[in-house]
Amino acid sequence: MNTNKMPVLFVGHGSPMNAVESNSFTKVWNELGKSIPKPKAIVCVSAHWLTEGTYVTAMGKPKTIHDFYGFPKQLMEYLYEVPGDPILADKITKDIPDPKLSLDQNWGLDHGTWSVLCHIYPERNIPVLQISIDATKDLAWHLEFTKKLSYLRREEVLIIGSGNLVHNLGLYNWKNPDEILPWAKEANDTFKTWISENNTKAFVDSDRFTRAMFTAIPTAEHYIPAIYALGLREPDDKLEFFNDVLNSSISMTGFRFG
Repeated sequence: MNTNKMPVLFVGHGSPMNAVESNSFTKVWNELGKSIPKPKAIVCVSAHWLTEGTYVTAMGKPKTIHDFYGFPKQLMEYLYEVPGDPILADKITKDIPDPKLSLDQNWGLDHGTWSVLCHIYPERNIPVLQISIDATKDLAWHLEFTKKLSYLRREEVLIIGSGNLVHNLGLYNWKNPDEILPWAKEANDTFKTWISENNTKAFVDSDRFTRAMFTAIPTAEHYIPAIYALGLREPDDKLEFFNDVLNSSISMTGFRFG
């Protein structure tokens, strides 16, 4: 067995416009790609693929999904054309019989995946899979499930969670996105503290959440990808935060293990 292991990433992906912009966030993503050994494949858990049950994309050429509207033509026509990996997808479903994963031939890559990867790996030569988020399961279930993916780190597979630790578009200050909202800062700081302390039990225990945290994540889909990264952490992994910025009610904070 290969004793080397790939890092694990959680990326705060923010607006899909990041795909076609050059800014402080995209520059950090580009540097991340240069600092990580080239993986044989990438598995991404995105906030934007919610299902009943768990699925893994298994097509040879995943389509670019534009799962948004009202953006400039440049973004609506943007394509991130990379290969898939049907063999790896099939292997994952067989390696993890409980819960049984199902292969998917219809989804592709949503913007939680491609708007980030186009900056981390602009060469577009690494196969990419997505694993869906089973929206019927609680936070603790996702933590236990992601541990079953840990062997992939030693098979040269890069696993990425893509979401936002704080994500409340309903309270976003469009006129002044640089405004620091006290509840957003409180939630983001607490989540970061739990990550730093490796307190995964708190991270998946909603009874520990304050009012600020429930305001920060009124729905869980952008938070769950961080759980997938946390569940893959190993004792010797070094923690690094990046893009640790709040834009009103959206946290761009990302972190890396290893």
